Amino acid sequence: MATRETSVVLGFCVSVAAAGCGRGYASEAKGGQGPPPMPVQIETVKSVSLRDTSDYVAVLRSRRSVQVQPQIEGHVSSILVASGEEVEPGTPLLIVDPSRQKATVNSQRAIHAADAAALDLARTQFARAQRLFNGGAATKQDFDQAQSALRQAQARVASSQAATRVQTVELHYYKVVAPTGGTVGDIPVRVGDLVTPQTLLTTLDDNTTLEAYVQVPIEKAPSLQPGNPVEIVDVAGKVLAPSTISFISPRADPATQMVLIKSLVDNKEERLRSYQFTRARIIWGTRQGPTVPVLAVQRRAGQSFIWVVREAPAGGGLTAEQRAVQLGSIQGQSYQVTGGLKPGERVVVSGVQKLRPGAKVAQIPAGASPAAKPGQPGGGPG
Repeated sequence: MATRETSVVLGFCVSVAAAGCGRGYASEAKGGQGPPPMPVQIETVKSVSLRDTSDYVAVLRSRRSVQVQPQIEGHVSSILVASGEEVEPGTPLLIVDPSRQKATVNSQRAIHAADAAALDLARTQFARAQRLFNGGAATKQDFDQAQSALRQAQARVASSQAATRVQTVELHYYKVVAPTGGTVGDIPVRVGDLVTPQTLLTTLDDNTTLEAYVQVPIEKAPSLQPGNPVEIVDVAGKVLAPSTISFISPRADPATQMVLIKSLVDNKEERLRSYQFTRARIIWGTRQGPTVPVLAVQRRAGQSFIWVVREAPAGGGLTAEQRAVQLGSIQGQSYQVTGGLKPGERVVVSGVQKLRPGAKVAQIPAGASPAAKPGQPGGGPG
């Protein structure tokens, strides 16, 4: 009995609810116009000048970069410069203790002085022997011996003089000077260290003019030409320095099959450093083509999409349809479009996250908030 009454009550409630819903649906169908258009910013696709570019890793090297090493062996007695200091050619950098070499030079000079004295004596004896021989008071053998002694003395003087000159020149090597101008690098040695001709004392780098070393795949080599534009860019794509190709290697690397190219980089502002890794953008050519703002692009499963605006039939306003496109590299704040879009078409550039295929849209002025409703201040047409 209770079960029958409960069923009757439930049936009555369902009937009432259905009647209410029916009236609601009928009212909405009679007076509703559907959801209002979505306020978005719309731009017309234009044909602009596009660049065909490729980015590669580059290594910057100074055209005037040297490693400073001593030409002699000895202990460091003083260091005359500091790391990071700018020096001119011929500036003294470091002194190796010259005490032993000075003693050698003094000894050699003494030997030369003794040989010079012996030469004077040999000349005197030769002159005496020549007079006696001419007067018949000396034999030919005496004359020949005096002449031979003179020649030997002259040879010894020449030899000791040359040895003295060599030792004196080597004494100059104990003062290490800058072979070229530039910035002093790290100085790994300290006062008292023993250095040899194989010891690295420091480096000198002039970074005002750098050279970018770029490895380009062999497939791109036929397109390389001296004078092709090259841009040194940072990780964000900002151009740090413009350049051009100055050298193209006539051979490929047998291990990597890459072709070396070089380009001169003007670095007077010294924003770049020698041996810095950076990016080099080679510009192969220019062409005309469409672009779309970066914010207008959506990606799904590796495919790029944009929302194209069309006129709805029978004056139904504007609708947005999703379209797959092929994109190139980023130029400025826009993608290059290589397929799927033509100049003159209109695309949605804001509010793309809320759009659905076939959704009605209303244009708002550039710079206005997408939240503004059409007909309101800052919104599009009502």
